Amino acid sequence: MDVRQIIEKLRDKRTLSEDEIMLFAQGLATGAVTDAQAGAFAMAALLNGMSDPERVALTLAMRDSGDVMQWDLPAPAIDKHSTGGVGDCVSLLLAPALAALGAYVPMVSGRGLGHTGGTLDKLEAIPGLKTEVSDARFHQIVEQVGCAIVSATGSIAPADKRLYAIRDVTGTVESIDLITASILSKKLAAGLEALVLDVKCGSGAFMTTPEEAKALAQSLVTTANGAGCKTSALITDMNQPLCPSIGNALEIMSVMEALTTGEVDNILCDVTCALGGELMVLAGLSDDLDQATWAVRDTLTDGSAAERLGKMIYELGGPADFVDYWRDRLPSAPVVRDVSADQAGYVSAMDGHALGMAVVHLGGGRLKGGEKIDPAVGISNCCMIGEYLDADSLMATIHASSPEEADRAEAAFRAAVQVADHAPVETPLIFEKVQ
Repeated sequence: MDVRQIIEKLRDKRTLSEDEIMLFAQGLATGAVTDAQAGAFAMAALLNGMSDPERVALTLAMRDSGDVMQWDLPAPAIDKHSTGGVGDCVSLLLAPALAALGAYVPMVSGRGLGHTGGTLDKLEAIPGLKTEVSDARFHQIVEQVGCAIVSATGSIAPADKRLYAIRDVTGTVESIDLITASILSKKLAAGLEALVLDVKCGSGAFMTTPEEAKALAQSLVTTANGAGCKTSALITDMNQPLCPSIGNALEIMSVMEALTTGEVDNILCDVTCALGGELMVLAGLSDDLDQATWAVRDTLTDGSAAERLGKMIYELGGPADFVDYWRDRLPSAPVVRDVSADQAGYVSAMDGHALGMAVVHLGGGRLKGGEKIDPAVGISNCCMIGEYLDADSLMATIHASSPEEADRAEAAFRAAVQVADHAPVETPLIFEKVQ
């Protein structure tokens, strides 16, 4: 087979065989496929799309271009994946909650992308904690603690790593087929038996409309199940931050407040419990969705999830006493400024993308690859849609490295939040389940 012929077939809308797709993925991993050929393939996939069998074959071929983990555990290895949002720290609650219920969660996670935060960046706000570990150490932590959240090694799906970089510079990022194969090749390389997907929809998500979100959810669920992993998806609201904090250390604080105070009556914990219940049923750990959902919530309030998270943090190099003294262990910004409302009314809408970018410009995210981030900066005490504000009510608190940075962040926050005379129509937190 010839790489040029494979590209021509995809260009001409002729079906690619599994062998052809495997050859192309191997060429991506070894360098036998050139950047130009990879770009042409990506553009053909974007313009013409791929069939379900082709997408499954591409996912498996990119998964098999590197190491695939094997587990010998007394319970299923399971995980969740979010398509990215603002103030989304569900993984930090869900992984230890599931571990407390007897599941095993080998979570290979990512860093911030665009306006969205990354779970690894949040964890590394904890002093001493490192998310880069060897495969042997990853296995050891999962077996001992029940969960580990780490970064992918260079041996995980190298074909995807290569194609991802090409898509970023060739205008082909938006291909649902390539997004699907990219997400799932890395997740399935973790040797999962079940996976739940949190597909975000709204102003703070990459998929801003319900139609876009459903198309991606259906593609992901169909492909993952076709690849042999039991999978379903929840399409969830991302028109406002999922928790009242945006920023790495600040989101860790929100997680610890939930786990150590029992205050779980909020949308962050609601999404966490819904995803956890769904995953418990998928994995065969429960046959009752409502009971499984409440079981996840119980771990958040009875201290068992906090205990698992504390053990994981210690095994990754963080403080042994973090659960007890987290307020003293996390970094703080030199400038902390409250933002008060300048008019009375209801918070009617938020631009989630703008809020995320405000934190990026504070230094809490990256404007280009490899940049160092400031874990202490961000926005806390963020008001929520539907909340009534008096003329001097607290809308948010800015955490910045300088007064000038705080000025810019305050202006961006005010521009991103709309206040109206009437309460907005309430929208559901979970729009739809895709099976």
